[in-house]
Amino acid sequence: MKQINTIAHLTTLLSLTAKIAAHGHVSNIVINGVSYRGWDINSDPYNSDPPVVVAWQTPNTANGFITPDEYDTDDIICHLDATNAEGHAVIAAGDKISIQWTTWPDSHHGPVISYLANCGSSCETVDKTTLEFFKIDGVGLVDDSTVPGTWGDDQLIADNNTWLVEIPPDIAPGYYVLRHELIALHGASSENGAQNYPQCFNLQVTGSGTAEPSGVLGTELYSPTDPGILVNIYQSLSTYEVPGPTLIPEAVSVV
Repeated sequence: MKQINTIAHLTTLLSLTAKIAAHGHVSNIVINGVSYRGWDINSDPYNSDPPVVVAWQTPNTANGFITPDEYDTDDIICHLDATNAEGHAVIAAGDKISIQWTTWPDSHHGPVISYLANCGSSCETVDKTTLEFFKIDGVGLVDDSTVPGTWGDDQLIADNNTWLVEIPPDIAPGYYVLRHELIALHGASSENGAQNYPQCFNLQVTGSGTAEPSGVLGTELYSPTDPGILVNIYQSLSTYEVPGPTLIPEAVSVV
């Protein structure tokens, strides 16, 4: 009996490990054909001299997530114990960024959301708790003809686990953090059941735009009881409210 229980226990652990491994992270971003390496959670945290990349650094998150009871903590900003990226990518306002995820499970339906926050003189040294994010992209429920519906992240999967984001053409030049996030809602019918997967990148935006939208602190983006966070996606939904602040007027949806 002990042997059977041990095998069952190991099977459960392997199953849990597989489920965690199935979650993805961003491997790289591409701007005008140039690829910028992301933060490799499997190797970079253990490197005494990790490469300079444009992605914010974290410990090995095991592709894990942030839960709604952590929305008022620093971890929701750019993921678990995230620290500033040491590099940045240059992009012109109006240009697009292709964000490449390693993978994403098709059972984890939910929205894809992207924000910007002005860093002032440097994103490499900015205090993340002072960043005020404004939403430039947000795709939630696309089609609810068949429960649980087609969601933003289903479109991401269909496009080879990539997502395209346009920097609004009118945004004023400067240094910005791009906060890109998937939210999985398969367990969101219960409180604390939603799963947030935020990732951050440093950008230098060029151009002649003048728009300087106001933003929201990362720890104030969401509430655990927001209708887009606490929701049962396994019943027909006539509407779905993408979590977070509304899109800025300058936001451009990419089809």
